[in-house]
Amino acid sequence: MDAIVKNFPQTNRDSDRPSQQEAEEAVRVLLRWAGDDPTREGLLETPARVVKSYRELFSGYDMAAEDVLGRTFEEVAGYDDMVLVKDIPFYSHCEHHMVPIIGKAHVAYMPDGRVLGLSKIARVVEIYGRRLQTQETMTAQIARAIDDTLHPRGVAVLIEAEHMCMAMRGVQKQGSTTLTTTFTGTFKTEPADQARFMTMVRSR
Repeated sequence: MDAIVKNFPQTNRDSDRPSQQEAEEAVRVLLRWAGDDPTREGLLETPARVVKSYRELFSGYDMAAEDVLGRTFEEVAGYDDMVLVKDIPFYSHCEHHMVPIIGKAHVAYMPDGRVLGLSKIARVVEIYGRRLQTQETMTAQIARAIDDTLHPRGVAVLIEAEHMCMAMRGVQKQGSTTLTTTFTGTFKTEPADQARFMTMVRSR
């Protein structure tokens, strides 16, 4: 699947970021709009808790995949076959409704002389997951980050996720799963490599 990859500026964000107090007041407005009283005992600390939680949930805006992927390794004893990290759990938020997306990512690449530390792949998933997202965009962003930094012979990304905007509201179809894929290089041009990736992902 081809998707539009959106790049967000990663530096100097604090200059136009609302203050902690402004963010907390926005939460109070939403509480009043929902019909509750932000001054009642149970909600007094809620604005501060929500802002603290959002800072963590959307921390991906303050990180750059290029920084995480910067260090690679050449001592691989001639290994040039697929590297796959599968079942990487992530939690993101739908950019249309700001409700959770819960899923897992499977990421593979074909090395071209250099490899990544395996934890770096999981970190890239985390960076893009902790932003307001569409699943299609997140899939393409992960693939492009690895492609642009490592320059492998190919990258494959498969994401499967449940969207709470479908489960909690709207059509309210709990348990439905969305799958998205992005393939570059040999994974896109060689059906055998793409098929092997899918087989390895599905094997248990």
